[in-house]
Amino acid sequence: MTESRPRAPRPRLVVVGSGMAATRLVEELVARSAPARMDITVLGDEDTAPYNRILLSAVLEGTHRPEALTLRNPAWYAENGVDLRLGARVLGVDRERKDVMLVDGTLVEYDVLVLATGSIPSLPPIRGLVRMDGSLHEAVHAFRSLADCRRLVSALPSSRRAVVVGGGLLGLQVARALGVRGIETEVVEGADHLLHQQISVPAGRILARDLKRLGVAVYTGARAVRLVEGPAGPALRLDNGFTLDTDLVVLTAGGRPSTALARGAGLEVRRGIVVDDRLASVTDPTVHALGDCVEHDGRTTGFVPPAWEQAGVLAGILCDEAVKYDGARIVARLRATDLDVAVLGDAEAELAAGGEVVEVANPVSGSHRRLVVRDGRIVAATLVGDLSRVGLITQHFDRQTVLGPHEPGDLLLPAPSGDGGNGARVVGGLPDDAEVCACAGVTAGRIRACSSLEQVRDTTRATTGCGGCASTVRQLLSSRPALATAQKGS
Repeated sequence: MTESRPRAPRPRLVVVGSGMAATRLVEELVARSAPARMDITVLGDEDTAPYNRILLSAVLEGTHRPEALTLRNPAWYAENGVDLRLGARVLGVDRERKDVMLVDGTLVEYDVLVLATGSIPSLPPIRGLVRMDGSLHEAVHAFRSLADCRRLVSALPSSRRAVVVGGGLLGLQVARALGVRGIETEVVEGADHLLHQQISVPAGRILARDLKRLGVAVYTGARAVRLVEGPAGPALRLDNGFTLDTDLVVLTAGGRPSTALARGAGLEVRRGIVVDDRLASVTDPTVHALGDCVEHDGRTTGFVPPAWEQAGVLAGILCDEAVKYDGARIVARLRATDLDVAVLGDAEAELAAGGEVVEVANPVSGSHRRLVVRDGRIVAATLVGDLSRVGLITQHFDRQTVLGPHEPGDLLLPAPSGDGGNGARVVGGLPDDAEVCACAGVTAGRIRACSSLEQVRDTTRATTGCGGCASTVRQLLSSRPALATAQKGS
């Protein structure tokens, strides 16, 4: 009779955070059958199931219900053998004992730890935002979480005017959503033009004109300095002498990596948690990090596509695949009704490396298209207004296609006439391997293989990120019968 050997303990993986990066990591691990080999625990400090934070502005606008933002419900985690704990805020990490402590005193032990703590909003230096007891003025609203969104929505019926502090992607989405809701909205941006980190001055001016046409006033090169009580209620004073009467002040002036847990644990932190090509802390190889809280090769990112790219790589690393992270491409979309902006790559860095600009602007129609080309390849692009060519440009950007001397200019021309002005023919002609959803890395062919928008969402995750690909996805789906008929007759 042979003696049975005791079973080796399963490795314990603990993920701190339940945001979009953490959710994608768990999805990637489940796809690799990792729960059959390791115990996975996810600790989320919010009480709600993981949701799509990018689409919060759609809830504010009223086009999405809060429950439509859910990425994965608790039942999915349970069905796949993952222990999801909501409302489990982590107080500290002890790397010697290899455990994390929750605010209620619970200790959760780990063998491998992943920090996906995201970012926290920056509080601009405006006097009067915070009361003596440390609470925000009742007219002031942050906009980071679903709870923030619900609080702002509940304030809309009694409000007529709003000031959005911050002219970045989030600020413009919030401003447009408030405008759609009938709120008189003004945007205050300290830089000399909107989206100053993503687009050029001329493009920023065209975007400001587009907003003005939509009823949103824009103040650039101005900073809010004080919230006061005016004769008609709260008012926001700017450093240019203007005073803006308002019922609501929404803070969207950027954020910074959430690194308090990492610092408390003695991990190396600069702007973010410093990681190597295995997305492991350079201080402790048993601690990994991904998403907005990470600093890799001196860079941090605040966009979804890099976080999801990191999630795929880290899942492979945790499952002993021979992969490494070599940096992420920048892909950003502005998701707002009647406002279209797409950003590919880092234009300033590419210009410094010798890139050349090809640019087409039409202020009358409200469009600005710009490519940065180096060695015949598109290395960066910004498009404001007309996005009918964004699919083709993204395809060349991803493939690093060597273009002919006239091709960059041709790509910036409007879509061919007769397509209804929305690029339908261009979209229908996309090759199967052209990327349509930058967030999830989904190609036109994978979308054409689906029979409905619901199937696209469930099987490819397209449209569940920034939502910028939604119109292209719908056009591809609507072109399927025509393509099938054409193929049958050929």
